Amino acid sequence: MKNIKTHKLVIGQNTFIHPTAEIRGVSGFADSVIIGDNVYIGAYVQIIVNYIKIGDYCKIQHNTNIHGYEPCIIGHNAWIGQFSIIDSIGSTTIGNNCGIGAHSQLWSHIKYGDTLEGCRFLNSKPLIIGNDVWFVGHCIVSPIIAEDKSMAMVGSVITSNMEYNQIYAGSPAKSISEKVGFQFEEVTIEEKLQKMTDYLKQFQSFYRGGDLIRIVENEIDINFNDELSYFSVANRRYKKAGSDEEIQFMKFLLPDKAKFIPYE
Repeated sequence: MKNIKTHKLVIGQNTFIHPTAEIRGVSGFADSVIIGDNVYIGAYVQIIVNYIKIGDYCKIQHNTNIHGYEPCIIGHNAWIGQFSIIDSIGSTTIGNNCGIGAHSQLWSHIKYGDTLEGCRFLNSKPLIIGNDVWFVGHCIVSPIIAEDKSMAMVGSVITSNMEYNQIYAGSPAKSISEKVGFQFEEVTIEEKLQKMTDYLKQFQSFYRGGDLIRIVENEIDINFNDELSYFSVANRRYKKAGSDEEIQFMKFLLPDKAKFIPYE
Protein backbone atom coordinates (compact mmCIF):
# COMPACT_ATOMS: atom_id res chain seq x y z
CA MET A 1 0.00 0.00 0.00
CA LYS A 2 1.59 3.25 -1.18
CA ASN A 3 0.13 5.31 1.66
CA ILE A 4 1.75 3.12 4.35
CA LYS A 5 5.51 3.25 4.98
CA THR A 6 6.74 0.83 7.61
CA HIS A 7 9.34 -1.88 8.10
CA LYS A 8 6.75 -4.22 9.65
CA LEU A 9 3.11 -4.22 8.60
CA VAL A 10 0.27 -6.36 9.97
CA ILE A 11 -3.29 -5.62 8.81
CA GLY A 12 -6.23 -7.76 9.86
CA GLN A 13 -9.23 -8.98 7.91
CA ASN A 14 -11.87 -6.62 6.49
CA THR A 15 -9.94 -3.50 7.43
CA PHE A 16 -10.46 -0.36 5.34
CA ILE A 17 -7.84 2.37 5.04
CA HIS A 18 -8.84 5.33 2.89
CA PRO A 19 -6.43 5.99 -0.01
CA THR A 20 -5.86 9.55 1.24
CA ALA A 21 -4.80 8.38 4.71
CA GLU A 22 -1.07 8.45 5.49
CA ILE A 23 0.68 6.06 7.86
CA ARG A 24 4.46 6.35 8.41
CA GLY A 25 7.15 7.01 10.96
CA VAL A 26 8.29 10.39 12.22
CA SER A 27 11.36 10.51 9.96
CA GLY A 28 10.25 8.19 7.20
CA PHE A 29 9.44 4.52 7.66
CA ALA A 30 7.73 3.44 10.89
CA ASP A 31 9.23 0.55 12.84
CA SER A 32 5.93 -1.30 13.15
CA VAL A 33 2.29 -0.79 12.15
CA ILE A 34 -0.16 -3.35 13.54
CA ILE A 35 -3.86 -2.95 12.73
CA GLY A 36 -6.55 -5.42 13.77
CA ASP A 37 -9.64 -6.80 12.07
CA ASN A 38 -12.61 -4.73 10.84
CA VAL A 39 -10.88 -1.39 11.42
CA TYR A 40 -11.93 1.78 9.59
CA ILE A 41 -9.41 4.58 8.95
CA GLY A 42 -11.02 7.52 7.19
CA ALA A 43 -10.03 10.14 4.67
CA TYR A 44 -6.96 12.31 5.30
CA VAL A 45 -6.12 10.60 8.57
CA GLN A 46 -2.43 11.07 9.42
CA ILE A 47 -0.71 8.48 11.59
CA ILE A 48 2.91 9.58 11.98
CA VAL A 49 4.26 7.35 14.74
CA ASN A 50 7.22 5.01 14.89
CA TYR A 51 5.12 2.27 16.51
CA ILE A 52 1.34 2.03 16.29
CA LYS A 53 -0.96 -0.81 17.33
CA ILE A 54 -4.72 -0.55 16.76
CA GLY A 55 -7.19 -3.18 17.97
CA ASP A 56 -10.22 -4.73 16.25
CA TYR A 57 -13.31 -2.74 15.22
CA CYS A 58 -11.71 0.66 15.78
CA LYS A 59 -12.97 3.65 13.81
CA ILE A 60 -10.69 6.62 13.19
CA GLN A 61 -12.71 9.31 11.47
CA HIS A 62 -11.51 11.73 8.81
CA ASN A 63 -8.77 14.33 9.33
CA THR A 64 -7.59 12.84 12.61
CA ASN A 65 -3.88 13.24 13.40
CA ILE A 66 -1.90 10.74 15.48
CA HIS A 67 1.79 11.56 15.90
CA GLY A 68 4.80 11.00 18.14
CA TYR A 69 8.16 9.35 18.68
CA GLU A 70 7.03 6.88 21.35
CA PRO A 71 4.57 3.98 20.91
CA CYS A 72 0.86 4.62 20.52
CA ILE A 73 -1.36 1.68 21.47
CA ILE A 74 -5.13 1.76 20.93
CA GLY A 75 -7.30 -1.09 22.20
CA HIS A 76 -10.33 -2.77 20.67
CA ASN A 77 -13.57 -0.96 19.74
CA ALA A 78 -12.22 2.60 19.92
CA TRP A 79 -14.19 5.38 18.24
CA ILE A 80 -12.08 8.46 17.43
CA GLY A 81 -14.01 11.40 16.04
CA GLN A 82 -13.05 13.61 13.13
CA PHE A 83 -10.39 16.30 13.46
CA SER A 84 -9.03 14.81 16.69
CA ILE A 85 -5.35 14.94 17.70
CA ILE A 86 -3.58 12.18 19.60
CA ASP A 87 -0.01 13.00 20.58
CA SER A 88 2.39 10.18 21.46
CA ILE A 89 5.62 12.11 21.96
CA GLY A 90 5.60 10.89 25.57
CA SER A 91 3.77 7.63 24.60
CA THR A 92 0.03 7.08 24.63
CA THR A 93 -1.97 4.02 25.65
CA ILE A 94 -5.72 3.90 25.09
CA GLY A 95 -7.63 0.95 26.50
CA ASN A 96 -10.52 -1.05 25.11
CA ASN A 97 -13.96 0.40 24.33
CA CYS A 98 -12.91 4.06 24.49
CA GLY A 99 -14.66 6.98 22.83
CA ILE A 100 -12.82 10.14 21.80
CA GLY A 101 -15.29 12.71 20.52
CA ALA A 102 -14.74 14.92 17.50
CA HIS A 103 -12.19 17.76 17.73
CA SER A 104 -10.64 16.40 20.93
CA GLN A 105 -6.93 16.75 21.65
CA LEU A 106 -4.94 14.25 23.71
CA TRP A 107 -1.42 15.39 24.64
CA SER A 108 1.57 13.63 26.19
CA HIS A 109 4.02 16.55 26.14
CA ILE A 110 4.47 20.26 26.59
CA LYS A 111 7.22 21.80 24.49
CA TYR A 112 7.94 25.10 22.81
CA GLY A 113 9.32 27.84 25.08
CA ASP A 114 12.98 28.88 24.96
CA THR A 115 14.73 26.98 27.77
CA LEU A 116 17.92 29.02 27.28
CA GLU A 117 15.86 32.07 28.13
CA GLY A 118 14.54 30.29 31.21
CA CYS A 119 11.26 28.74 30.09
CA ARG A 120 10.24 26.19 32.74
CA PHE A 121 7.79 24.23 30.58
CA LEU A 122 9.49 21.34 28.77
CA ASN A 123 8.21 17.90 29.64
CA SER A 124 6.77 14.69 28.27
CA LYS A 125 5.26 11.70 30.05
CA PRO A 126 2.94 8.81 29.22
CA LEU A 127 -0.75 9.45 28.67
CA ILE A 128 -2.60 6.41 30.00
CA ILE A 129 -6.29 5.94 29.28
CA GLY A 130 -8.09 2.94 30.77
CA ASN A 131 -10.98 0.88 29.47
CA ASP A 132 -14.44 2.33 28.72
CA VAL A 133 -13.22 5.91 29.02
CA TRP A 134 -15.24 8.51 27.13
CA PHE A 135 -14.17 12.02 26.13
CA VAL A 136 -17.48 13.32 24.79
CA GLY A 137 -16.07 15.87 22.34
CA HIS A 138 -13.94 19.01 22.05
CA CYS A 139 -11.96 17.81 25.07
CA ILE A 140 -8.34 18.82 25.72
CA VAL A 141 -6.42 16.24 27.73
CA SER A 142 -3.00 16.65 29.39
CA PRO A 143 -0.71 13.64 30.03
CA ILE A 144 -2.84 12.14 32.78
CA ILE A 145 -4.08 8.75 33.92
CA ALA A 146 -7.77 8.23 33.16
CA GLU A 147 -9.04 5.27 35.14
CA ASP A 148 -11.55 2.79 33.74
CA LYS A 149 -15.08 4.07 32.99
CA SER A 150 -14.21 7.71 33.65
CA MET A 151 -15.86 10.32 31.43
CA ALA A 152 -15.31 13.97 30.48
CA MET A 153 -18.19 16.09 29.24
CA VAL A 154 -18.01 18.17 26.08
CA GLY A 155 -15.44 20.98 26.14
CA SER A 156 -13.61 19.73 29.22
CA VAL A 157 -9.98 20.66 29.82
CA ILE A 158 -8.47 17.79 31.79
CA THR A 159 -5.28 18.58 33.69
CA SER A 160 -5.51 16.05 36.54
CA ASN A 161 -6.02 12.30 36.76
CA MET A 162 -9.56 10.99 36.27
CA GLU A 163 -10.85 8.51 38.85
CA TYR A 164 -12.82 5.31 38.27
CA ASN A 165 -16.34 5.88 36.86
CA GLN A 166 -16.31 9.59 37.69
CA ILE A 167 -17.78 12.20 35.34
CA TYR A 168 -15.82 15.42 34.81
CA ALA A 169 -16.65 18.82 33.33
CA GLY A 170 -15.26 22.33 33.07
CA SER A 171 -11.90 24.05 32.70
CA PRO A 172 -9.98 22.79 34.52
CA ALA A 173 -12.25 19.75 34.71
CA LYS A 174 -13.64 18.70 38.08
CA SER A 175 -15.74 15.70 39.04
CA ILE A 176 -19.47 16.40 38.90
CA SER A 177 -20.58 12.88 39.80
CA GLU A 178 -22.08 14.02 43.11
CA LYS A 179 -24.57 16.03 41.04
CA VAL A 180 -25.11 13.90 37.92
CA GLY A 181 -24.14 10.39 39.01
CA PHE A 182 -21.75 8.06 37.22
CA GLN A 183 -21.21 6.96 33.65
CA PHE A 184 -21.95 3.32 34.52
CA GLU A 185 -24.46 1.84 36.93
CA GLU A 186 -24.43 -1.67 38.36
CA VAL A 187 -26.03 -4.32 36.15
CA THR A 188 -26.46 -7.94 37.25
CA ILE A 189 -25.20 -10.80 35.13
CA GLU A 190 -28.80 -11.98 34.78
CA GLU A 191 -29.80 -8.58 33.37
CA LYS A 192 -26.85 -8.61 30.98
CA LEU A 193 -27.72 -12.11 29.82
CA GLN A 194 -31.32 -11.12 29.13
CA LYS A 195 -30.34 -7.93 27.32
CA MET A 196 -27.82 -9.71 25.09
CA THR A 197 -30.37 -12.43 24.34
CA ASP A 198 -32.79 -9.70 23.28
CA TYR A 199 -30.09 -8.07 21.12
CA LEU A 200 -29.45 -11.39 19.40
CA LYS A 201 -33.17 -11.78 18.67
CA GLN A 202 -33.27 -8.27 17.21
CA PHE A 203 -30.23 -9.07 15.10
CA GLN A 204 -31.74 -12.33 13.88
CA SER A 205 -34.90 -10.60 12.75
CA PHE A 206 -32.88 -7.93 10.96
CA TYR A 207 -30.05 -10.02 9.53
CA ARG A 208 -31.95 -13.31 9.11
CA GLY A 209 -29.05 -15.16 10.62
CA GLY A 210 -27.38 -15.68 13.97
CA ASP A 211 -27.29 -19.47 14.07
CA LEU A 212 -23.51 -19.37 14.58
CA ILE A 213 -23.75 -17.11 17.65
CA ARG A 214 -24.25 -18.15 21.25
CA ILE A 215 -24.83 -15.90 24.27
CA VAL A 216 -23.47 -17.42 27.48
CA GLU A 217 -23.11 -16.32 31.07
CA ASN A 218 -19.40 -16.94 31.54
CA GLU A 219 -16.30 -18.58 30.13
CA ILE A 220 -17.04 -22.10 31.39
CA ASP A 221 -19.97 -22.26 28.97
CA ILE A 222 -17.74 -21.74 25.91
CA ASN A 223 -16.61 -24.56 23.65
CA PHE A 224 -13.30 -23.29 22.27
CA ASN A 225 -13.07 -26.21 19.85
CA ASP A 226 -16.12 -25.57 17.67
CA GLU A 227 -16.75 -22.96 14.98
CA LEU A 228 -19.40 -20.97 16.83
CA SER A 229 -18.98 -17.45 18.22
CA TYR A 230 -19.59 -17.26 21.98
CA PHE A 231 -20.27 -14.00 23.80
CA SER A 232 -19.67 -14.18 27.55
CA VAL A 233 -21.54 -11.43 29.41
CA ALA A 234 -19.72 -11.90 32.71
CA ASN A 235 -16.40 -10.60 31.37
CA ARG A 236 -17.48 -9.03 28.04
CA ARG A 237 -15.25 -11.30 25.98
CA TYR A 238 -16.05 -13.39 22.93
CA LYS A 239 -14.59 -16.38 21.20
CA LYS A 240 -13.56 -15.05 17.83
CA ALA A 241 -14.56 -17.37 14.98
CA GLY A 242 -14.42 -14.75 12.21
CA SER A 243 -17.69 -15.76 10.53
CA ASP A 244 -19.69 -13.24 8.54
CA GLU A 245 -22.49 -13.54 11.10
CA GLU A 246 -20.09 -12.71 13.93
CA ILE A 247 -18.78 -9.63 12.12
CA GLN A 248 -22.27 -8.40 11.32
CA PHE A 249 -23.37 -9.00 14.92
CA MET A 250 -20.41 -7.06 16.29
CA LYS A 251 -21.23 -4.17 13.98
CA PHE A 252 -24.85 -4.40 15.10
CA LEU A 253 -23.77 -4.12 18.75
CA LEU A 254 -21.28 -1.28 18.26
CA PRO A 255 -20.99 1.45 19.30
CA ASP A 256 -23.74 1.78 21.91
CA LYS A 257 -25.42 -1.59 22.55
CA ALA A 258 -22.50 -3.70 23.79
CA LYS A 259 -18.74 -3.90 23.44
CA PHE A 260 -16.86 -7.20 23.56
CA ILE A 261 -13.14 -7.91 23.19
CA PRO A 262 -11.78 -11.21 21.87
CA TYR A 263 -10.05 -13.95 23.76
CA GLU A 264 -6.41 -13.74 22.69
